[in-house]
Amino acid sequence: PSIGSALNLPEGQLQWIVSAFVLGYGGFLLFGGRSADVFGRKRVLVWGLVALIAASVLGAVATDGTLLIAVRFIKGMTAAFTAPAALSILTTSFAEGQRRNRALGVYAAAAAAGFTFGLVIGGVLTQLSWRYTFAVVAPVALVLLLAALRVVRPDQLERQSSRRLDVAGALTVTGAFLVFVWAIVEAPSTGWTSVRTLGALSVAAVLVALFMFVEHTVQQPLVRLGILRSGLLIRANVGSLLLFGSATALNFITTLYLQDLLGWGPLKTGLAFTASSLVTAAIAPRAGALATRIGTTPILLAGTVALVGSSVVFLDIGLSSNYAVGFGLAYPALNIQALSGVRDEEQGLASGLVGSSFQIGGAIVLSITTATILARTPADATPAASVHAFTAGVYVSLASACLLVATAVGGWCSERRRAVVHNADQRRSAAPCAEIAADPLDIAA
Repeated sequence: PSIGSALNLPEGQLQWIVSAFVLGYGGFLLFGGRSADVFGRKRVLVWGLVALIAASVLGAVATDGTLLIAVRFIKGMTAAFTAPAALSILTTSFAEGQRRNRALGVYAAAAAAGFTFGLVIGGVLTQLSWRYTFAVVAPVALVLLLAALRVVRPDQLERQSSRRLDVAGALTVTGAFLVFVWAIVEAPSTGWTSVRTLGALSVAAVLVALFMFVEHTVQQPLVRLGILRSGLLIRANVGSLLLFGSATALNFITTLYLQDLLGWGPLKTGLAFTASSLVTAAIAPRAGALATRIGTTPILLAGTVALVGSSVVFLDIGLSSNYAVGFGLAYPALNIQALSGVRDEEQGLASGLVGSSFQIGGAIVLSITTATILARTPADATPAASVHAFTAGVYVSLASACLLVATAVGGWCSERRRAVVHNADQRRSAAPCAEIAADPLDIAA
């Protein structure tokens, strides 16, 4: 609202200050992740941070709405390059197993702490001036840039000149993501069955088909399609889509409820999220370590059940600490699953895939939630009518959480089935040896 009044932006254009970032981030994540594998993770991280600093400074001084939206798109692009580069640096620095699981747990805790810090500090800065929310990113990114230059070791991929980036694949998949996310973001206002929405989704489908054709024909594809044969990776990405979609929708409803109905300010609203974020930050590192002992699937199942329970409680419109517990368990478990069994030279790609799933899930479920709330909110809505509309939106988040439970249960059943088959194979292979060992002459021999 502060930006809209300062730059005289209409409501239809104002939403793109948020959506432009989503578009740039979701559209370029696969491209950014594969670029880290090909050009070097440290190099991509460093140049991404340089671009982030420049965009943050430009956003802080922007006096035109169109320029500000363009800056937000660029910042989304920088995140699409820095996020998978940073995560793949983490996963390639620790061998798969206990140390990597603990590191990914700490990573999840840092994400929760950053979420809390951003909400609270963002509320304080907005009360001073919305421009400070852009400006404050520049010095933080500068510190990260200096740390990356000093601490992060150059990886061997930076010296492998034989590796090439699949430009055709990058253009088609990036175009598909851009068009798809744009259609999803715009659907609540234009209509899900409008010509523009259906046309954009059709274009995205055509671009995906072209991308698959390119990947089958080029020598060094952007996405090695064989990586998609991993059932664990597919389930982890579907779970990530549902988890972040449910979380984004519930946070969106909570923010509207606290500010529009209860009249809370940005700072007080941010503080309301602090408790749940601190719970997530405390649980996530332990979840990563626990995954080493009992596996990721039990942790994911416990987290998803907690998510469903908290969504049911939230139907009465109220914050629930169970949601923080569920997210704190499910988030690191999904990250560990998505990056397990992936070769080092494809860690950036896997990081981009799971990041894309998180972002696309947030865009899809949030768009459905927004459309649901708008459809049930009359022009002269009373507080009771608004609460009814928000409750309908919570049902969308609950549906996403229930699908996540189904995915987790399906993964558990698949693991149990594989374990039974593996044990049966071991017994069959050991049977001839047992028969030989039973003969005293064979034992003497």
